[in-house]
Formats: sequence, structure tokens, C-alpha cells
Amino acid sequence: MKHTADNDWDLIIEPRKRLLSIDFAEIWRYRDLFRQYVKRDLVTVYKQTIFGPLWFFFNPIFTTIMYMFVFSTLAGIGTGDIPPAVFYMSGNLFWTYFTTCFTTGQTTLTANQSVFSKVYFPRLVAPLSGITSGFFKTVIQVIPLAAIYIYYVAQGVPMRFTWEALLLPFLIILIALMGLGFGLIVSALTVKYRDLNKLVTVGLQLWMYVTPVIYPVDITSDRTLSLLLKLNPLQGIFTDFRYMITGMGHMDWPGLLYSTLFTLTILFLGIIVFNKQERTFMDTI
Repeated sequence: MKHTADNDWDLIIEPRKRLLSIDFAEIWRYRDLFRQYVKRDLVTVYKQTIFGPLWFFFNPIFTTIMYMFVFSTLAGIGTGDIPPAVFYMSGNLFWTYFTTCFTTGQTTLTANQSVFSKVYFPRLVAPLSGITSGFFKTVIQVIPLAAIYIYYVAQGVPMRFTWEALLLPFLIILIALMGLGFGLIVSALTVKYRDLNKLVTVGLQLWMYVTPVIYPVDITSDRTLSLLLKLNPLQGIFTDFRYMITGMGHMDWPGLLYSTLFTLTILFLGIIVFNKQERTFMDTI
């Protein structure tokens, strides 16, 4: 049978001509697969467990209790005017979402290599579905934070949402894209160097301790150390998030601008490195 026109084919797969390119139309065509990936992540994560989806609530609650005991009670680290429970749970909320986006991007190529070798679909569907399912998990984990928040407000603690809270969706997008950018870079590198996964695991743990998850940004009066802490691109996001929902502290606009520029840079680098490695990673694995 002779084909004389390109439109005789349902789908034509062509290599990318540019490294910095994302075919959103192609990703949209695979939206059903995207939804299935999201559903899989949400449904199977606690499948065959006793408490099931309740672990979405237990994890932030138990983590917050541990932080309060270790860092607030034993170490005596203050949280300023913000109640410790609200401080730690809000920090853990954003940090968990960031690490979810990071690890989702990091394991894209290696975790899905069996699928990639058999079926064609846009590779970015996998990490994008991961950060989407992570977002839904984060929304669920907002419930215990909201309950604790309402309790302290009822007790007379002067917490309030500021008008800057309108930027909360922007902060969430920054967290997701920054984690995705880092994850894509690491994913491309771990194809050849599997030991990098171990190093990244340790690195993420250390990164948390230089991020204001468990302590306020003004914990030190040393100007040099304070400057080093502010070089952390997550610092402005965490500080601004707590200010938006409590009205305590201050809005770090320079930090937010720095986080935005850093996120765009790391995302562009991630896309370039990922697209370059995507062309040949099946031969490497």
C-alpha cells in the first residue's frame, strides 16, 4: 500500500530540533495518560495499609510533634511570635511539596525506563503528573494546619491573612518549578552516575537545615551567616509564606525576586539538560 501524504499517519514522531523546547500540544494530547499517572500516585501510595488516606494527615501531624519536642522543647529554638505548631507545620508543608517535586523529577528516567522503552509518550508527562499529585496531597495536608490555625486564633493569638496572601498560588508554582528544575538536572545525570542518587538524598537532608523550616530566618545576628542563609533560594519563599498566613514578621520582596529569578534559571537549565539526555538515555541505561 502506498502512502503519498503525511496526513495518512495518525502520529508522526520527530526529534526535537532545539534543546530548550516543550511541545505543550503534544503533552495535551496525552492528557488521559497524565490523569492516569496522577490517579495512580494518589490511590496506590497507601494501598493495602490499615489507615489508608489518613496517612496524609498523620504524616504532617507526627512530624510537627517531633519538631516541637526536639527543636522547641529540647533545643530551645524560638519561633518568634508564631505558635510553634503553626510555624513547624507550615514549614513542613512547603518543604514536603518541594522534596516531592524534586524527587519526582529526579527519578523520571530511571523509574520509568521499562515504560519508556516500550511506549512512546512525552517524557515530561511523568514529572508533571508527579508534581500535580504532590499538589493534591499538599492541599489535603492543609486541613490539619487550618485546624491548628483556627484553634490558636480562637485562643486570642493575633494571626491574620495579609493581602499578600493573594500571591500564595505564585509561591506554590515557584516551589514546584524549582523542585522540578533541580530534579530534571539530577535525573539526566543519574542515568550515567547512579551514586548521585545517594548523594542527593543526603544533600536534601542538609538543605532542610539551612532552610527556615525549623527556625526563623532571623535566628542569627551574625551578618555573614545571615547573608549565607539568604543565598538559599527557598528562604524568601518560606519567610513570605509564613508572613502571608500569620501577619507576623515581614514580607521579603527582595528574597521573593531572587527566588523567582533562580527558579527560572534552574528550570531552563533543567529542561535543556533533560532534553539533551532524553535523546540517548535508553542507550545508556
